[in-house]
Amino acid sequence: MTKILLPDRQATEQLGITLGKNLTASSVILLQGDLGAGKTTLVQGIGKSLGIIDSIVSPTFTLINEYTEGRIPLYHLDLYRLEPEEVTGLNLESYWEGIEVIPGIVAIEWAERMPYKPESYLIIGLTHQPNGTRQAEIHCVNSMIDDQLLHI
Repeated sequence: MTKILLPDRQATEQLGITLGKNLTASSVILLQGDLGAGKTTLVQGIGKSLGIIDSIVSPTFTLINEYTEGRIPLYHLDLYRLEPEEVTGLNLESYWEGIEVIPGIVAIEWAERMPYKPESYLIIGLTHQPNGTRQAEIHCVNSMIDDQLLHI
């Protein structure tokens, strides 16, 4: 597990940029944290590092935003409004297995609502700290990414 103090929004975005530079297609990031913890900001940083010029916003109502114009595609999902049984019907594995889509980075907000997970992934938990900063806790599960690449 890696813990990173994020003093401001720019540091959260920079963590996303670092991730985007080091992750490969079919990488899955499971994002957890309260409202306003920085999940979308982190995904915006990933998009920036991939060269995505479209505005990246949380897909709370659309569920899935696909950004395919970057170095590799970015699939941004938000499960906030769903129950686990509803998530099952989305067939999320088609994104990380590259079924019917070009393999890309899959970033899933509110991932704790997933009743199943891929074989390998990063869990990034973002939490508010008492002094107004945030902290990211990153757990690599069968992931090939080196913890040293995550330091910003």
